[in-house]
Amino acid sequence: MSERTDGRILTHFADVQDPRDERGKEHKLIDILTIAICAVICGADSWVDIELYGQSKQAWLSTFLSLDNGIPSHDTFARVFARLDPEQMQTCFVRWVSAISQLSGGEVVAIDGKTARHSYDTANGKGAIHMVSAWASANRLVLGQRKVDAKSNEITAIPALLQVLAIEGCIVTIDAMGTQKEIAAAIIDQGADYILALKGNQSGLFEDVQWLFEQAQSTQFRQVVHDFAQTLDKGHGRIELRRCWTLSDAELDYLIQKPQWKGLQTVVMLQSERRIKGQTRTETRYYISSLAPDAAKIAAAIRTHWTVENHLHWTLDVAFDEDACRIRKDHAPQNFSLLRQIALNLLGQDKSTKAGIAAKRKKAGWDDAYLLAILAQ
Repeated sequence: MSERTDGRILTHFADVQDPRDERGKEHKLIDILTIAICAVICGADSWVDIELYGQSKQAWLSTFLSLDNGIPSHDTFARVFARLDPEQMQTCFVRWVSAISQLSGGEVVAIDGKTARHSYDTANGKGAIHMVSAWASANRLVLGQRKVDAKSNEITAIPALLQVLAIEGCIVTIDAMGTQKEIAAAIIDQGADYILALKGNQSGLFEDVQWLFEQAQSTQFRQVVHDFAQTLDKGHGRIELRRCWTLSDAELDYLIQKPQWKGLQTVVMLQSERRIKGQTRTETRYYISSLAPDAAKIAAAIRTHWTVENHLHWTLDVAFDEDACRIRKDHAPQNFSLLRQIALNLLGQDKSTKAGIAAKRKKAGWDDAYLLAILAQ
C-alpha cells in the first residue's frame, strides 16, 4: 500500500469548490467546513447544534480560523452543505483516508449498505437515502461511501465505490446483493480478492454450489479435494459451533457459470450451530471466492465481515443517532453522513483514551487540546 502522507484532514478538504456566488459571501468555506467537522466530532447532530458549538467555541476557533464575520448561522451551514458537490467531498475523504491509513495484505474490507431512516422528504417525493460503505476491519476505518441512486440499488453503487478505493491485497466481502459478475471482476481488477455470499438471487449458481456440497457430503468428502475448519465459542449461556468446508480445483468444473466469474477458484459451505437454553438452531450458507481453498482463513474473513454491522452501522446509530437525523435537503443528507464518517474515523484512530466513541465525542467537546490532537492525526 502507499506510504503514509500528510494526514491532517483540513489539508485534504482545503480545495473543495465553493458552490456559492462571490457576492454576499460572508464566511470562508474552509471555516464553515472546519467548524462543522469540529462540531460533529464534539457531539453536534444538526445545523443548530453546529451553530451553537461555533458560538460557544468562537474564541478558541478564532485562534486558527479567520472568522471575519463571526460564526455562520445554522441556515448558512444548511444552505452550504445542501449545495456542496458530494462527489468532490467524497474524493477529498478518500484521499484523506489513504493518507492516514495503510491497509495490510489480507485485511478484510467489508462492503455493506445502511439507510438513514429519517432523511426522507415526503413533501418533495424523496425517500430516505441509502449509503454503501467500505469498512476496513483491522484499521477500523471507513474507506469510502457511495449514495445509492433513488432509482437503482447497491448493485450499481458498489462498482462506483470500488473504483475509488485502494484495496490491493485485501479481501473484499459482500452480502448476496453484491454477488454480481461485474462486481467480482472489479474487485479482481483492483488487485484484491473476494468472498461473495450466495443466495437465490444467483439462480443456477446457488443451486449448483449447493448440489456440489450435497454430493461431497454423501461420500463424507472422501472423493473430493477439500479443506475443513471449525471453531467453537462459548459465553453468556451460548455455545456456537461453526464448520467451514471448501471445494476447489476439478470440483468447480461442474459449475457451468464458473468461466463467467473472474478469479473464481473456491466455493464455500459454512454451517453455524447455535445452542441457547437447550434449543439448537442450525444455519447453512454458501459463498464463492477468488481465494485459495483455505477453510480457516475464509471462515475467519466471513465472520469478520459482520464487524461492519457492529463497529460501523451500530456505532452510527448509537453514538451519532444517525437514524433520528432529519436533515434532508438536496445534498445535505449525503454530506452530513460524510461528516459522521470523518468524526468516526478520527475518534476511532485515537488510542489515548480508553472509551467508546460516544464518550470520546464528549471529551472532545470539553477538552480543546484533545480535539486538536484528534484533528492532527
